[in-house]
Amino acid sequence: MADHDLGSTARRVAQCGVIGNAEAGVDGSEVDQVGSTAAVAIVGGRVVPVEGDPIDGGVVLIEDGRITAVGPDVDVPDGASTVAADGKWVLPGFIDAHTHLGVHEEGEGWAGSDVNEKTDPNTAHVRAVDAINPREQGFRDAIGGGVLAVNVNPGSGNPIGGQTVAVKCWGRTVDAMCLRQPSGLKSALGENPKRVYGDRKQTPETRLGTAAVIRDAFTQAGNYLARWANPQPDKPPERDLKLEALAKVLRREIPWRQHCHRADDIATAMRIAKEFDYELVLDHGTEAHLLADLIAGRGIPVIIGPLITSRSKVELRSRSLANPGRLAAAGVTIAITTDHPVVPISFLVHQATFAVKEGLHRDAALRALTINPARIMGIAERLGSIEPGKDADLCVWSGDPLDVMSRVERAYVDGREIYHYDYDRREGVFAEPGA
Repeated sequence: MADHDLGSTARRVAQCGVIGNAEAGVDGSEVDQVGSTAAVAIVGGRVVPVEGDPIDGGVVLIEDGRITAVGPDVDVPDGASTVAADGKWVLPGFIDAHTHLGVHEEGEGWAGSDVNEKTDPNTAHVRAVDAINPREQGFRDAIGGGVLAVNVNPGSGNPIGGQTVAVKCWGRTVDAMCLRQPSGLKSALGENPKRVYGDRKQTPETRLGTAAVIRDAFTQAGNYLARWANPQPDKPPERDLKLEALAKVLRREIPWRQHCHRADDIATAMRIAKEFDYELVLDHGTEAHLLADLIAGRGIPVIIGPLITSRSKVELRSRSLANPGRLAAAGVTIAITTDHPVVPISFLVHQATFAVKEGLHRDAALRALTINPARIMGIAERLGSIEPGKDADLCVWSGDPLDVMSRVERAYVDGREIYHYDYDRREGVFAEPGA
């Protein structure tokens, strides 16, 4: 069973990377050539590297699809293309760490909805990567709003909903877009699984039933790992895709992405994570501010949002644009999410602006759109800040991105300009992926 040895395969997190200038697909194969080999220098703008102070009149040098130099005095090589950014702002591409982009297509109804496999309370084996349509309009909307990477999640109908994936927002195939697969395992507490299975008179129809489904699944996964660690002679255990996915969480290879709004559900999430000793990320966290000291003390990040919605159900009664600031002030690492299509993906930055209006420090807001989600998704070595060695995925804004009148004028992925805004036509113009 060497080909399927859980001791070797389950310990590895499949992570799509760049091979030269070619993207590696989820199976490790080379696909579209996406990086630009020509040197590009973006000069004269206000460069906001995120991990460092802003640089007025700065230069960002891009070579072979990577950032190679950042600063006020950068030697631009002969033959490099120069992009004048005087009066503009240059920032890393924003990142939304919780979306359903590409698996819940806008305007397609039943045909384009692949977000919830509501046929079993435990669907740990399903993968968002297998349902993403790269041609969905939402990806272009994301780029126009400065969002160049997202985490795509299954929905919250099941206690255990499936595997998430981190992707760039531009590419011909999801394999070419992939950054990390899987990037987490989605789970849901609270009203959603109660409603789905309660309507069927099937477990779980209560909060205690939902927690029991999760605890039972992890217990089975622990037993599965033990069987693989001590197989019977000449009779290795049979593979189980659900348990293999859960084993990645138990081995802390990927985080447990916990949908929860109410403080009591957040406490349950923390209790189960402590019991099984896995890495926990709180998604939504509407009442996380009520437990902010406990969350900060355990170093658990909160992906908060969506923030500009109505209070459409009981567990959203405490939704407030002030909550991100309350969490950040308590020392909690936050990222801001649209939960697209709940809030349109292009409104990600506007949610941050409104949160700043209600008390979130503007530096914390920019970190919540860039380096924080990159770290939560496990892609910070490539994205989230403007630093030498990272992918040249960045945007040139007309002004301060937290000003609602500013817009993305140019967007780059792997050093290639993939978008520019045409003021005469009043619309964005996109390059063709793989062209």
